[in-house]
Amino acid sequence: MLGTSRRLAVLAEGCFAPLDAKTATGVLRYRREEVAAVIDSTRAGRTAEECVGAGGAIPVVRDLESAAGFGADSLLIGIAPQGGELPAAWRAMVKDALSRGWDVLAGLHVFLDDDPELHAIAERHGARLIDARRPPRQRPLAASRAEKLQALVVLTVGTDCNVGKMTTALELRAALQNHGVRAAFVATGQTGIFIADQGAAIDAVPSDFAAGVVESLVLDAARDADVVLVEGQGSLSHPAYSGVTLSLLHGAAPAALILCHQSGRQRLRVASGIERDIPPLDQVRREYERAAAWVSPAPVIGISLHTFGMSDADARAACERAALETGLPVTDPMRMGCAPLVTAILAALDRRHAGRGGAVAAPAAKSDAGPGAGPRGMRAPHA
Repeated sequence: MLGTSRRLAVLAEGCFAPLDAKTATGVLRYRREEVAAVIDSTRAGRTAEECVGAGGAIPVVRDLESAAGFGADSLLIGIAPQGGELPAAWRAMVKDALSRGWDVLAGLHVFLDDDPELHAIAERHGARLIDARRPPRQRPLAASRAEKLQALVVLTVGTDCNVGKMTTALELRAALQNHGVRAAFVATGQTGIFIADQGAAIDAVPSDFAAGVVESLVLDAARDADVVLVEGQGSLSHPAYSGVTLSLLHGAAPAALILCHQSGRQRLRVASGIERDIPPLDQVRREYERAAAWVSPAPVIGISLHTFGMSDADARAACERAALETGLPVTDPMRMGCAPLVTAILAALDRRHAGRGGAVAAPAAKSDAGPGAGPRGMRAPHA
């Protein structure tokens, strides 16, 4: 991970649950072979699969010493709390890890390597503090260059935070590759960066340059891809995170959007005491299409529904209702596979090539196997 082979202890003390430990869950799902143990004393003795539906038999342990006993050699901060601070109670464990010579990987808004005490401990013991959220040094301005790409740029957008935007993009990449399509994933948040070993946390970039950084990432990814899948962030209607959502929408200049939603979630996850309703799916769809058109028109071509916690029958019924409401293909990629969304993307790719004077037939379809194939029963929630 991030340049070297690791055996990670994932720190999720007191919060190793499906909707609270997004970074931990994402790494367990997509970089499972690099995780030695998860640290959460309140759930010690259980497995990762039992706690979050991902990670199989990887043990949940009480402390750093127990994680070391399972071969851990690095510490990953497994949450991204509101406000981005390192929880005060975790500081001692971070210092302990550094004193062992372990690298500490974090995706917090507060950069651990800028902390004088932690930096000194790391230097003294030959360890590194790796801040995945640190923004790139180059700060370009966006200029709608991604709109002109031959590759089809697809952005995942959402009705709220933590409804499956990253997971949908990663599952679609795997499914498209299984169909013989050159597909690339653009990571725009800390969890995606840990999984992909590259990208930029757009919410840490100064607002004037956020769209330009997104644009640069998309242009780089498109050099070797027919489809570029961009990880979305936040929601247009979220009072805290709409700014980064709009930066992604305009910087990526996508040709198509996949709308992600958690079935049954009726209110935005915002600060305590504040409640805002999530609009109906078809209204959200129109809002995204209207906002995209300010720079580069992009239709919503499919819905990715997050149905974790529902029975298989209820999940399928939820997909049917969403399809009826929007008139779009709907699936839960983790349960039912990506086939409806892959079909929509391949059709959009063919239209794009045809519209530019060089019709390209979509690759012959294969079985929608690999990540995203279903049905799978209960799985970890989408990040």
